[in-house]
Amino acid sequence: MLTFYGYKKCSSCREAEKLLTRKKMAYKFIDITEAPPAVDDLSSWFQASPFDIKKLLNTSGEVYRSMGLKDKIPSMSQEDILTLLARNGRLIKRPLITDGQRLILLSELES
Repeated sequence: MLTFYGYKKCSSCREAEKLLTRKKMAYKFIDITEAPPAVDDLSSWFQASPFDIKKLLNTSGEVYRSMGLKDKIPSMSQEDILTLLARNGRLIKRPLITDGQRLILLSELES
């Protein structure tokens, strides 16, 4: 079963949920703003995924901008970024979907 971290008011999340439902894929929904993934989970999923850690950041979000992260991220360690994401789910790009081992891109589910 997949775990789907999302936000009900997010149009991308709603579209992803429709896709999972249409494909009859079982998933557990978790509101990412109320219960973001733990640092250890984010770290292990990221390690098993083929993209840069900056792809996990919601760079168009209000929290990202208000914290001035555009200028801070380049000098932060991977551990610091993961800790920041685990503390504030609004900083994580949504939807975040995992099979428990790695992060799954929506494009993988669409095929």
